[in-house]
Amino acid sequence: MGRKYNFSAGPAMVPLEVLERAQKEMSDWNGSGMSVMEMSHRGREYMSIAQKAEADLREILSIPDNYKVLFLQGGASSQFSMVPMNLLSQAGEAVDYVNTGAWSKKAIAEAAHYADVNVVASSEESNFSDIPAFDSWKRNPDAKYFHYTPNETIGGVEFHWIPEVGDVPLVADMSSTILSRPLDVSKFAVIYAGAQKNMGPAGLTLVIIREDLIAEPIAGTPAMFSYATHAKNDSMYNTPPTYAWYLAGLVFQWIKEKGGLSAMAKINQRKAQKLYDAIEASNFYSSPVAPSCRSWMNVPFTLANPDLDGDFLAQAAQQGLLNLKGHRSVGGMRASIYNAMPEAGVDALVSFMQEFEKENA
Repeated sequence: MGRKYNFSAGPAMVPLEVLERAQKEMSDWNGSGMSVMEMSHRGREYMSIAQKAEADLREILSIPDNYKVLFLQGGASSQFSMVPMNLLSQAGEAVDYVNTGAWSKKAIAEAAHYADVNVVASSEESNFSDIPAFDSWKRNPDAKYFHYTPNETIGGVEFHWIPEVGDVPLVADMSSTILSRPLDVSKFAVIYAGAQKNMGPAGLTLVIIREDLIAEPIAGTPAMFSYATHAKNDSMYNTPPTYAWYLAGLVFQWIKEKGGLSAMAKINQRKAQKLYDAIEASNFYSSPVAPSCRSWMNVPFTLANPDLDGDFLAQAAQQGLLNLKGHRSVGGMRASIYNAMPEAGVDALVSFMQEFEKENA
């Protein structure tokens, strides 16, 4: 069958054009006689790759000049610690977090090692199926920063708005939503994201941080967990994830060629709408997420008869529709439809869902 439609939440699909270009350049990049993965990260060839990747990212996201872009390791999970380590002047200071899902919970738990965490609101009682109303949030006036997760990969809950928190630095874990639409970076103090959903392969973590917030971290912070360390060394204090950085750069070029983030947004919204429309038109499928906060990127859905879950997954795989099993905490199915998922993949899934319903309803 060749390439199939991979609905994995991450690592996720990479654009075919990117994979084919990487394949072409695998053993000899641009006549250098070296593979990118063999290059010295401080060599002229690799430095040109890194610089172009950052320039393209700055262009497509319209990143202001007073923001530093860091290409790091450790995944977004390492940022759960790095954020409080670097944004607090000393351990134990107050911070605000909103709890809208599994990744929010993990960020909160990690921050609690370093800060006095105030959970301004939580949707845990509704099994993370919605976002608490903004006017119900109980913010701490002394909070050093405010953290939220714009898109919860597991639960499929997404903010379609940016919280207004005044002068308090706004921090966002954008692992599963970054580059899916235009974004006003200037509204944020720190944006971080793992690459393995919309930017390329696992192993690379992106941090976009306002320069005035780069300072000495709290006492005892390892050098590798200091934003200042990486900012001073242009993300090359140690050997960075060079090949993942290169592939992310190819993805940035691909986004530019497709028309930028405005074009991505139109396609992504259309893909998500097709899938939600199919779910809503059926009594066989249902969405556990409130309509006002349904994710464009991760679409969980359940079958009316859970006993059919196994058959659904097996038959979907036979049709080339892979990795649709929902997270164990939610159950059912989950279709992750990031930038690299072609619209034809969503069409194929919708067609399969309709046929499966006819045969099993």
